[in-house]
Amino acid sequence: MIRTSLIVFTIFSALLSNASALYGFNDSPNPDAIKALSTWAKQAESARAQLTDQDFATVPLNKAQAKQASDILLKDFRDRLTDQRKKEWADKVIRLDNLEMKFDYRVFGKKPKSGRRLFISMHGGGGTAARVNDQQWRNQIGLYEPEEGVYLAPRAPTNTWNLWHQGHIDDFFTRIIEDAILFEDVNPNLVYIMGYSAGGDGVYQLAPRMADQLAAAAMMAGHPNNASPLGLRNIGFTLHMGGQDKAYNRNGIARQWKEKLADLQKNDPEGYQHEVTIHEKYGHWMNRDDRVAVPWMSKFTREPLPEKIVWFQSGRTHPRFYWLAVDEENRAGGSHVSVSMTGKRDSKANANSLSAAQFKIAKADKIKSLTIRMNDEFVDLDQPVTVVLPSGKKITKTPQRTIAGIYKSLSERFDPESVFSAEMTVTME
Repeated sequence: MIRTSLIVFTIFSALLSNASALYGFNDSPNPDAIKALSTWAKQAESARAQLTDQDFATVPLNKAQAKQASDILLKDFRDRLTDQRKKEWADKVIRLDNLEMKFDYRVFGKKPKSGRRLFISMHGGGGTAARVNDQQWRNQIGLYEPEEGVYLAPRAPTNTWNLWHQGHIDDFFTRIIEDAILFEDVNPNLVYIMGYSAGGDGVYQLAPRMADQLAAAAMMAGHPNNASPLGLRNIGFTLHMGGQDKAYNRNGIARQWKEKLADLQKNDPEGYQHEVTIHEKYGHWMNRDDRVAVPWMSKFTREPLPEKIVWFQSGRTHPRFYWLAVDEENRAGGSHVSVSMTGKRDSKANANSLSAAQFKIAKADKIKSLTIRMNDEFVDLDQPVTVVLPSGKKITKTPQRTIAGIYKSLSERFDPESVFSAEMTVTME
């Protein structure tokens, strides 16, 4: 009898162990991991070992522990970055590599409890003398006035014709956004970019490739060159152009973009929210009638965890876009990825009614593997997650929350609304 009971208990234990591994039922896996992380975070930065090399950084966490780890690391990053960058914000100049970006800003309105808006406004000019671009920058500082928010006008680091869409601009703007979060209590879901003339050229290029950091964008009197609108799926995009602005066929191309955006929205009605206004009586200068773009943008709030992503990489590539990521081998210009998901977590839903998440990769051009990142605000990580490849093949597994995952997403970018604890990488067939 004892032997029979022991066999039954052993079988039951094995089944329970398998279920825990598959569905994440373990309420307290490796409780020492959070204690070890707390100890690590209390050390001076110079005395710390590399976090991702620590054993505790890769052990599985439950939901409560992932929340604790996120809180610890968010505070740690916020404290360290605040100390490191307070001088650059006070001096109003950011230096990256051998370039520098000066900026000036004005603050408007009463700060909402959820944090301020941030408007990054790019000046015109371009391939001309530095003094001309300096004058354009000074003009831009006083050009627009939002009802509420931090209105920031940067001075381009170079004086070239493409001064606002060279590859380094993405890094400078990410830095500005991070600093504004730290020093002006900007809400990371209320960030907007805008620009006039050469600044408008920058909006055409930057808005699609930095859309995951933006709520909306406004293009005034610019030229897109080779930009694609595909990445604009989840933000608001408004375009203002003088009907008589014939130089470089700006007006004709603006009308083409109006058709392109309308077609994209027709085929994807939940995306590509846009407004295109051709001011027929004006040339390159629209007599400030384009100011209506500011309140139009202000209506938009970024959704950092959208249910569908369209990611088109330009010549300036990125390692991540919303909850998608690629490694260096798959970080290719011209790659085109489209992924939608079901089973998104609803914070108001009953936990027992949550459905398992499924991600469907509809398109994966020019890439061989793709990483999907997750957190507990996005999906139910205590259920297996399924990824459907373009071939129709399904891959199902239970991603593990780890400290290393949280640390990695924060190291890439200080974005408190886009911290991921788990990920799942799939290879295309």
